[in-house]
Order: sequence, then structure tokens, then C-alpha cells
Amino acid sequence: MQNQPTNVPQTTGGRIRSIIGGSLGNLVEWYDWYVYTAFSLYFSGSFFPKENETVQLLNTAGIFAIGFLMRPIGGWVMGTYADRKGRKAALTLSVLLMSVGSLIIAISPGYKQIGVAAPFILVLARIIQGLSVGGEYGTSATYLSEMATKKHRGFYSSFQYVTLIMGQLLALGVLVLLQRAFLTDKELHTWGWRIPFAIGAVLAVTVMYLRRSLQESVTIDEDVKTRSNRGTIKALAEHPRAVLTVIGLTVGGTVAFYTFTTYMQKFLVNTSGFSKNSATLISTLTLVGFMLLQPVFGLLSDKIGRKPLLIGFGVLGTLTTVPILTALTHTKDVWIAFALIMCALIIVSGYTSINAVVKAELFPANVRALGVGFPYAIAVSLFGGTAEYIALWFKNDHHAEWFYWYVTICIVLSLILYVTMNDTRKHSKIEGGD
Repeated sequence: MQNQPTNVPQTTGGRIRSIIGGSLGNLVEWYDWYVYTAFSLYFSGSFFPKENETVQLLNTAGIFAIGFLMRPIGGWVMGTYADRKGRKAALTLSVLLMSVGSLIIAISPGYKQIGVAAPFILVLARIIQGLSVGGEYGTSATYLSEMATKKHRGFYSSFQYVTLIMGQLLALGVLVLLQRAFLTDKELHTWGWRIPFAIGAVLAVTVMYLRRSLQESVTIDEDVKTRSNRGTIKALAEHPRAVLTVIGLTVGGTVAFYTFTTYMQKFLVNTSGFSKNSATLISTLTLVGFMLLQPVFGLLSDKIGRKPLLIGFGVLGTLTTVPILTALTHTKDVWIAFALIMCALIIVSGYTSINAVVKAELFPANVRALGVGFPYAIAVSLFGGTAEYIALWFKNDHHAEWFYWYVTICIVLSLILYVTMNDTRKHSKIEGGD
């Protein structure tokens, strides 16, 4: 279409280098984001007065949710920037913001030193990181989808979640290494938890320079009229069905994802009664399996379509969430816990492996980064970011099982959309890429 951004022709080598470069940046972004939840068992006591462990975790989960509430603003601001100035510029800026947030947490004094100012500093850092990751998702999903070939778009785009999960694994790997090789439990609680945040800040700065050398995925027409309506809320308002689709398909998937990944480590300690070391080991092993599944499901979507995978997640998630979480509550065996969580994550892969490409395929290029990032960030903030807080709130109120039904209801709501939506593999708005 005239006056629309168009895909930049890519060689196979250039395409692969760009996908790798974009994915590495995504990995570091999500490492920085998930270090917070991986180490919250250790630093919660540093930022809040001593009460029972559930209340301390509730406070850190609340700040985790605040970071999520900033994601729509990040998705809006960075999505607009990406649609107007290019994907590369937005990806570089987002990783710089993440570095700043991690550095603030790494050097912040604790509650004993500065009192209530400590949690306020923690909130500030998570606000900055929320802005960063809110922009990262939509822009990286757009970039990877535009860089991928048409026939293998599901496969290549699945690497967004591969690197997202690798970010979680890296965070957990640092935790395991510190737990088992370098620091005592007391040292981790007092000062060792600062190490991963410092590592994240350094990695993010490194990736910022890497991203500056990325190729652009679309050409940006400098026509003034196009610029005035590119990447704006007005332009996004022209696609109301696509916006609502992004929100609807995200609700169940994001709640399930955060329940069986980031919250599981705390669930295994605080509910099932596993030690912190065992819970970390279980979480690490399940995430490795989950990561390896993403390209498999992405490739499958290129063969049979996106819609069957989404429906499969919706149906199986509805039927199995309550039984799996109930069984996890009562098990004390590491391998049984691993098997139960792995079953849940196989089901969730029907959503995670393709959700980025499905959203990107809903929008034209002039509003794609904003269209993917902004409505997704709204849904993930309201549902994904609050999942852990709601779970802990129910548990603190002695009704932990209510959360299991909450997750199920969210999946059912998304299932209704999956059944009625078009298959984006057949109705994609991403041009080119044979």
C-alpha cells in the first residue's frame, strides 16, 4: 500500500543475524525483569519491616504488580516510537531503561538504613523497568515477525518466548549458582541478592550497543502526512476488533503463564512446603523443558495454523488447571511436582509459542508495534501482573484454592475468543517474506 511502511528485503544470513540479535536483547530484558521475582524470597526482608513471610512476599508481589501497571504506558510510548522512528531505535531505548532500573535496585539501601524510602526506591526502579518491558514486548514481537519468512513465521517468532524463558532460566541459574557454590543462605539474604541486579545492569548496557547494529525490518516513509498518523492512538482506533482480539487472547494465556512459571517457585515453598533450593531446582528444570517446546509448537502452527493451538490450550487449560494445582498442593516429591508443572507448561505452550506472531499478524505495519504492545500490556498488567498478588492474597485469607478457579475462569474467557477468531496464518497483515 502506498505511504505505508514496507518490509526491508533481507538475505537469509542477514535475516538470521537480525533475529539472533533481537532475541539476545530480548533475553537480557527478561532476565532483568525476572531477577526480581527469582530473588524476592531473599530481598523482601531488606525492603520491608519484618512480619510473616507471606506478608513480605505480598508486599514484593504488590510492587511486581506496580511494574506491570506501567507496561501499558511503556507499550504506548515505545510502540508509538517504534512505528514512527523504527524498530531498532525503540529496541535500543527499551534495554537502556531496563539497565537503569536494575542498577537502582542493585545499589539501593535497605529498610534498616533509610526506612520507608527503601520500598519507594524499589517502586521507582520497577516503574522504570515496567516502562522498558512494556515497550520491549510489542516492539520485539513486531521486529521478529517482520524479519521472519512467511512460511516459517510461527517458528521464528517463537524465539521471542524462547529468549523470554531463557531470561528466566538465566535468573534462576544465577540463583542456583549463588545458592550452591558461592554464598550461604544468610549472605544471600543480607547482600548477595544484589549481585544478579548488578549483572543485569551490565548485560543490558552491552546489549544496548549490540542493538544499535541491527538491521531495520521495515522502511519508514518520511511523508509528513503518513508520519502524523503513524503509530498514534487515532490510527490504532481504526482497528478496534484487532485491539480487542489482542486483549481477549492474552487474558487466559498470561494468567496461566505467570501462574506456572514465576509464581511456581513461591508456591512450591509457601504452599507445598519444599525448601527454597528444591523449589528453585524444580522451576529451573520445568523452564528448560518449556523453552525447548516453543519452537516445536511454533513450527506446528506453520503447518496446521495458529487457531488449533490456541483452542487446544483453552480446552486443556480449562480442564486441568484445578486438578494440577490441587495435586501440587499435596505433593512432597520433587519429580511428581516436576511432572505436574511440566504437564501444565506443555498445555500453556499452545499460547506462548505463537501469541506474539498472532498479534503481529493482526495489524498493518504503520501501527503494528503500538497495536501489539499497547493492548497486550493492558491485558498482561490487569491479569498477568496481578496473578501472583491475587494468589498470595487468597492464601493469606485461607482460601488458596479460589485462585485455582480464578485461573480457570480466565482461560475460559480466552477460549471463547479462540473459537470465534480468524486464523491469522491465513489472514496475516504482514507483507512479504516468502
